[in-house]
Formats: sequence, C-alpha cells, structure tokens
Amino acid sequence: MHRLLVALLAALDAILAAAGGIAVVLAPLALLWVVGVGSPGWGALWPTTAAVWHLGHLVPITVTLPDTYLAATGIDPSFASFTLSLAPLAFATFTALFAARSGARAGEAGAALSGWLSGSVVFAGIATLVALTGNAALVASETWLAILLPSLLFLVPSFVGAIVGAWRVGDDGPIDALRERVERLPGAWATVPALALRGLALTTLGLVGVGGIVVVAGLIARSTQVIGIYQASNADAIGATVIALGQLMYLPTLVLWAVSFVAGPGFALGTDTAITPAATQVGALPGIPVLGAVPDSTSSWLLLLVLLPIGVGALTGWILRSRMPVTTDPEPIGPRLTLTVVVAALTGGAGALAAIVSAGSLGPGRLADTGPQPGPLALALGLEVLLGLAILLLSPRFGAAADDLPPRVRDERDETPESSFSPRAHVPFDRDEHATGPAPLVSAPGTGIASDVWPSAYRGPEDADHAPSTALDDDEVRARIRAAWANPDDGDKGPAGRR
Repeated sequence: MHRLLVALLAALDAILAAAGGIAVVLAPLALLWVVGVGSPGWGALWPTTAAVWHLGHLVPITVTLPDTYLAATGIDPSFASFTLSLAPLAFATFTALFAARSGARAGEAGAALSGWLSGSVVFAGIATLVALTGNAALVASETWLAILLPSLLFLVPSFVGAIVGAWRVGDDGPIDALRERVERLPGAWATVPALALRGLALTTLGLVGVGGIVVVAGLIARSTQVIGIYQASNADAIGATVIALGQLMYLPTLVLWAVSFVAGPGFALGTDTAITPAATQVGALPGIPVLGAVPDSTSSWLLLLVLLPIGVGALTGWILRSRMPVTTDPEPIGPRLTLTVVVAALTGGAGALAAIVSAGSLGPGRLADTGPQPGPLALALGLEVLLGLAILLLSPRFGAAADDLPPRVRDERDETPESSFSPRAHVPFDRDEHATGPAPLVSAPGTGIASDVWPSAYRGPEDADHAPSTALDDDEVRARIRAAWANPDDGDKGPAGRR
C-alpha cells in the first residue's frame, strides 16, 4: 500500500480516537446541561468536557470551589482547592487500543514508520488544542502534562502495534534483520524472545479476566449495599444516569484494584486504609454506589484467591511449553528457566504499571490516597506467576510426540531398544521332531510327513528353493492324507485299527 495512503489512514485513526473519547463525555454533559440545569452556562460545557477527557488520560486536574458554594454547603475552606488524579481508565484504554490497532495496520501495510508518525503527530495536535482551550477557573490542569500524557497514550501503543505488524509480515528492513538474528540463536533459544512476549500477553489477559470476575462477584454478593447507596443519593433519573456512566468509565480502574486484591497487597480507599484478603481497615467511604462492593470484613477463605494468579501462570506455562520445540532429548533447562524468569519479571512490571495508572487522588483530605501500591503489587504478581510458570515449564515433558522431535533425536530414539531383555533367538522348526504318526507320503521312512506336504509357513529356505517340480497341489494332498488314514497299511494303527 502506498505510504501516503497509509499516513492518511493513520491520521484518520488518530482523529477518530480523540473524537470518540471527547464525544463520550460531551454528549451526556450536553444533555445534562439542557435538561438538568435551569439556566445553563454554555461557556462551562467545553472546559468540563476537556477536564474529564484529560483526567481519563492520566492528567491530574485541579478543582477550585467558589466561595459562594463553600458558604452554601458549609465546607471547610481548607478543602476549597484539591487535586483529582484518579483516572477513569476507560478513556485511556480506548485510546491505547485504537492506537495499537492503527499501528498494526500500518505495519502490515509495509509503512510502519509513516503510519506511526502520522497518527502520533495528529493526535498530539488534537491534545494540544484541547489543552490550550480547555482550562477554566474551576477546573484546570498543567498544560504540558495535558499535552504530553495523552500524546504518549497514543504514541507508545501505536509504536508497539507497528512493530508487531511489521514483525508479522516483514518489512525488508530492521525488523527482518532483527528477526533473522533471533532465528540464528542455537536450539530452543531462538523461540525464547517471541514466547516471552506471548507469555506477557497471556498473563496480562488472564489477570485482567480474573479481576473482572472478582468485580462482578463482589457486585452480586453485595448488591444490597450498592442499591442502598443508590437510594440514599436521592438522585433523579438524570442524576442516576450520570452516576452510572461515571462508574462505567471507572470500571477498568476497579478491575485493576481487584487484581491487586486477588494478588494479596490489596488497595487503599483513603489514608491509613487497606482492603486486602487478610484484613480490611477502612473508614467512611464516599457515597459512590459501586464502592458498596468493597467488603467491610474478610474471611480466611479469601486467602485462597492467591491461587488464581498461580493458576494463570500455570496455564501460561502450559501454553508456552506446548510451543517450545524439542531440539534435544533430554530438553535443555536453560531456555525454559530463562523464559520462566523473564515472563514473571515482565508480569511484575506490568503489575507495577497497573498500580501507577490506577492510583491517585479521589478528593480532598484523606481521599488523596487511593489505589494499590506499585512495589508490593509487582512483587506479589511476579512471585505468584513465577510459581505457576515453573510448575509447567520446568517439569519434565512426558509422552512427547515423535513428530515434535527433530530427525536426529527421532533416529536416536528408534535405535534405542524399548526393553533391557535381549531379543529371543530364532529356532528353525524341526519337522522330524514334531512327526505326528504314520506317514505314507514321506520322503524317507519314519521321518513324518513329506516336505512338500507341510504348509509353506513350516518349510525351510532349502525346501522353497529346491522343491520338486512335481509338487502336489493342496486339494490332492488333503485327499491323499484322508485316504491314508481311512485305509492304513498297518491294522493296529489308524482309526479303523483302533476300533
């Protein structure tokens, strides 16, 4: 595909990614402005939209409450200005996924660099425009952060997607050179880099899936508390809709909190608070309905949740082991050990990143400290996944299929005897020793049935090579044998003589 066309399509992807996130905020806010506010000030609509979009892209915003509001509500003036930095990660997730897909398409089209640069520059331009026009007296953010962080959320995933797309189809350039160098590594080492990245993707998806299941289970188990908080808010239909949409935007954040809870370190909902499977220490919570799913007490049975990350590691290890080629018999331990440690370390790093993006300030005072801690979460996930990986990757492989082995190893296995017992020597069949009675049709008296009468399976090689040309056919042989037994020469032998 032509590079100019790829660059234009990447620029369109960047516009759609930015416009989609902004529209998700602007549409419900405009409806709220029209229906919920008696005399709306349209000048505040865009700054509010920009502030929510920035917050969703990890940009901290500063909220300043007016004096009239403080006087009407009786709020302590020390809480008049505070920082809100707990991000609704649905916006960042949407932008990152859109960017990764755009970069992958550009890489598969053979213009990875052009597509990546075009999309990143266009998205950075949109972020700059929003940052320069979105500040207001009540909500504001640092301009350089409002430009840098959203731009990075598009630039980095787009770059990763472009590399993956170019690796998949080739680029006749540095990606192919790198791939050729990796494939030159000896034995099973050539597959370790690709399997390490695949393992990171598998553990990440598995842990996110576990977190989602825990969130749903918590909402179902404590649905009474969630509904009670909804009812206590006394919100009308519009207010309930806005609350529901806001909680939906924070759903990825809650999933990452659940991952930290399952792993063991848990998370905080304010200063000097902790929600973990071992113990729960939490004070008064904000009146947000979804927080009703937070358990107010714990049970020792919840400690079994730590088996879920171990299970994710074991499943990942099983998948990776099935894709590792068998180059020698027995398999070398070095590549498998390296793969186990690298995947566990990368998963721990992903856990630290998840803790960073899902932590922040939810309001003034004690709510300034919410979310998991990066260090404990990275250590816990790394060790738990390491244990699960080691169970499958470092254990011996039993019953490996012959097709999985290289030709040299298959030949060595075929030459190896299956039993330690020596093979049984072949003993020729002795016809004279197994003579069965009177034999009128014998080649020599007293030697049993003649050689030309024995079935071919009991004939020796010399019989087959030197058989007389006047050999009898099978029907005639059977007829002569029956006649011999019916009319024996010796009366005391045969069936008639025995009578």
